[in-house]
Amino acid sequence: METLSSLTTSQLLLLSLLSLPAFYIIKRAFSVSTAVEGADKSSADDKDAQPKSIMQPENLDLSPPSDAPYTLDALKAFDGSDPAKPIYVSIKGTVFDVSKKEDLYGRGGSYNIFAGKDGSKGLGMSSLKEEDAVPDYSDLSESDMKVLNDWHGFFSKRYNIVGRVVDLPGAPEEH
Repeated sequence: METLSSLTTSQLLLLSLLSLPAFYIIKRAFSVSTAVEGADKSSADDKDAQPKSIMQPENLDLSPPSDAPYTLDALKAFDGSDPAKPIYVSIKGTVFDVSKKEDLYGRGGSYNIFAGKDGSKGLGMSSLKEEDAVPDYSDLSESDMKVLNDWHGFFSKRYNIVGRVVDLPGAPEEH
């Protein structure tokens, strides 16, 4: 039997390469148990570390939709500037209560531009510009209209419908 000192360099290299998979398998076997033990802690840490997102799962506990009438002027009172009032966003004339996402729609939030108004055109265009956050979406392209409809569907599954805008300008008859 050959001893380790009598092996050639190429034989030593081959032996090292053949032992790498075994080392890898053993290392993985022991590291999986450590990863599983720390999973609860890391997932809790990840929740705190992740940036806030508009995307959240569907809300299965929504109230029945309300058909309360709102004018565009009345909607302005629900723009997130008064902490005593809810925050409303209107899409295609449907008014949604987005108060549970005050960090996004409230004063200083990323999407505050849509609070207290119907900003359908801006949503359809995926624009955060003040001049685009207007209710008249009649001139949207077909692809922008699809985006707007997707936003309406998204909001409908996540936020309570608290009313409808009764003086929506330039929108097609069917919302």
